[in-house]
Amino acid sequence: MTRSTWMAALALALAMPVSAAVPDLPAAVSAPGRPAEAVTLDEGRKPAEVLSFLGLQTGMAAADLITGSGYWAEIMARAVGPKGHVTAFEPDQFYTTPKEQETIAALLAREPGIRLVRYPFEAFAAAPRSFDFAIISLNYHDLYWTSEQYKIPRTDPAAFLKTLYAAMKPGGIVGVIDHAGPAGDTRAIVDRLHRIDPATVQADFRAAGFVLEAQSPLLANPADDHSKLVFDPAIRGKTDRFLYRFRKPR
Repeated sequence: MTRSTWMAALALALAMPVSAAVPDLPAAVSAPGRPAEAVTLDEGRKPAEVLSFLGLQTGMAAADLITGSGYWAEIMARAVGPKGHVTAFEPDQFYTTPKEQETIAALLAREPGIRLVRYPFEAFAAAPRSFDFAIISLNYHDLYWTSEQYKIPRTDPAAFLKTLYAAMKPGGIVGVIDHAGPAGDTRAIVDRLHRIDPATVQADFRAAGFVLEAQSPLLANPADDHSKLVFDPAIRGKTDRFLYRFRKPR
């Protein structure tokens, strides 16, 4: 191990809660009980590798932002163990059909360590210094999206990140995964493609006070055409995705 690698590992360890320990992430992913629909996503999402890179630890208070079906929340709840807990945040506008509500109810029944919090999409709220760890997967771009169909008004990403920054404990980690998109008018690109320029995400988090600590090519796909809608059957589930680890300074 080089001195720089050792120093990076030490810095990460010092940022963890005293009770934290390295979880068995492959076991959290492979243990029985997860829905088949979630398991089929594992190959493309690489959850054990992603959470290892981001630094999830047992005993952490973790947040899954815009949880959807609870894919990440369920794995994290298994990983953080009984001394940790996971809060799954889901906008009021999403997961409202009976089938979607059944999905969330089943998730909460399987994993009592998950607490569900609903909130208006445009008015994210969380108590200050609540979390050691948070993840927002394939949804940050939606903060630049508006939709009459889904009743999504114009949202202020800066306000969202201000609240998130306050909600993280000093030294807390925020992992961001999203579909890489071209440079240009962010709102127009999101509306057309549901992608976002990685430079926009970096700039937004930097302006909020976060530090980009590391990035990983784990989910990259150089063959992806960034001009395609992410729901295009030719690329859906195989988009070029950036993976960032941000940290709130101590």
